[in-house]
Amino acid sequence: MVSIDDIKNNEDIKTYITQADQSLVALGFTEHSFAHVTRVAETSRYILETLGFDEHEVELVQIAAYLHDIGNLVNRVDHSQSGAVMSFRILDKMGMPSGDIAKVVTAIGNHDEGTGVAVNPIAAALIIADKTDVRRSRVRNTDISTFDMHDRVNYSVKKAVVKINEERTIIKLKMEIDPHYSSIMDYFEIFMQRMLMCRKAAETLGLHFKLIINEQQLI
Repeated sequence: MVSIDDIKNNEDIKTYITQADQSLVALGFTEHSFAHVTRVAETSRYILETLGFDEHEVELVQIAAYLHDIGNLVNRVDHSQSGAVMSFRILDKMGMPSGDIAKVVTAIGNHDEGTGVAVNPIAAALIIADKTDVRRSRVRNTDISTFDMHDRVNYSVKKAVVKINEERTIIKLKMEIDPHYSSIMDYFEIFMQRMLMCRKAAETLGLHFKLIINEQQLI
């Protein structure tokens, strides 16, 4: 079986992630490199492990998470679909069984808010993990005076935690935002579609999605 460690240690994959992120640097996007994909893989693992999925499914969701943004190497537009095609070739070359490739590729191809749908648990966990990675360290711009709204919103996030309750009925994104840099309304203006996507993904997993910002429940 191809493991998440095999993926992390693959030199081709390292190159694709690095170069894809460099393209996004040129376009002015927030960080989409190893810190992001590692964070998404860890959150995806937490979600499926907590819900009692077997080790194999947990391994597959981490692989999907680690590879999910390599399509930015081709173009930001439709990067989920191009990333799915790239991942198919990589995983096939590495000898992953076709059934496992199908699950990983499906999840990657459905993670973007423009076209994505939580068609299975792996896709659902990936969507939630990806869309909840909002943090100050993703902002590349060091000049606060030139921040656009995306920079302000990400920079304002002092803490963001994804947590499933003990009854395994609710998944929460609990955030602490510094209002000096961005308001709660700014967050909604940018990320409403993503939060609605998280709610639908949570439903696929049999959960209710809750968004809590500065101790206020908003969804």
